[in-house]
Parts: sequence; C-alpha cells; structure tokens
Amino acid sequence: MTDANPVMDFLLTRRSKPAAALTAPAPEGAALDQLLTAAARVPDHGALVPWRFLVIEGPARHRLAGLVRERGPVLGVDAAKVEKSASLWEKSPLVVAVIASPVPSEKAPELEQILSAGAVCAALVNAALASGWGAAWITGWAAFDRDFMSRGLNLAPQEQVAGFVHLGSCDTAVGDRPRPDLSAIVTRVSA
Repeated sequence: MTDANPVMDFLLTRRSKPAAALTAPAPEGAALDQLLTAAARVPDHGALVPWRFLVIEGPARHRLAGLVRERGPVLGVDAAKVEKSASLWEKSPLVVAVIASPVPSEKAPELEQILSAGAVCAALVNAALASGWGAAWITGWAAFDRDFMSRGLNLAPQEQVAGFVHLGSCDTAVGDRPRPDLSAIVTRVSA
C-alpha cells in the first residue's frame, strides 16, 4: 500500500454540500448517466437490483412542492418545516429519488435489499461530489408519507423512498462537522 491514495483521501474528507446552496446547472445527459451508473455498483446480494431511480426535474419538482404543502398540514407537520421542505423541492436544480423496490428472494431478506438501496444513495452522493457536483441526501418527512409516495411518485405498495439526493452546482465552502470517536463505536471481537 502506498501513502498517496486519492480515493481514500476523498472518502476521509468528503462532505455533502447544503441542499439549499445548490444551483443550476445540474448534471444531465452523459454526466448524470455516469453518476447513476456509479451509484448502481453497490453490493446487491443475488443481483436482484432491488432499487430504481426517479429523476425529478423541472415542473415535477414544483408539483411535488405543492403536494408537500398539501400533505404537511394533514399530517400535522409544523408550518415552517412544511415550507422549508417545499422550498427545497422548488429550488433544487435536480432531485434523484432512490426507490427501494424489494423483490421476493430466498437469498436476500427484504432488509438487506433496503440496505442496498441506502448504499445506492450514499454512492450517488459520493459519485457526484467526486465529479465536482454539489450533492446532499435529504429525505425528510414526505418520504415516509404513503400518500406522497403513491400520488406524488407513483410508487407501488411494496416500494418506499430510500432517499432523495439533491444535485446541482455548489461553490459554497463547507466546513467539517464533528465525526464519531472510533473508541466509542468500535468493539473488537477476537475470540
């Protein structure tokens, strides 16, 4: 092993960009396809591909912002939280919804398939950041509202949102945040 490893350097210093700071342009065409291809290279026991992408752009973002404003009060979500979420949908140049779409399998339990979809979200964020784009994985309360999922995203009953990945350009410098202390989260088992 060499000390100079640009991939490891990236992983040890990566930091999502604030979704509210994302601006146009967003990745499109071949650039977006490359990010989605990289994101799809996650562990997937049994090659089930238990996830899919919804690329949400233009008028669809505004339609979903309206649905957030409709559903929030029905669910008792604080008005400021509703407006913050709706505004994010309107302002983000591009949102990719990663949809967990588990399939029946004797090899891979449903939880493992859902975790694979979560890995897709992380891989998409990392691929975007490594390519110079701004990216943030912001899911929020609407992702857990079945009405939002069915009416807004046309998800099947067995599907759910693993994450909304907001993509765009971002020149905003982002400082690091406190990271976990390994001594508090690592237990070594040797016998």
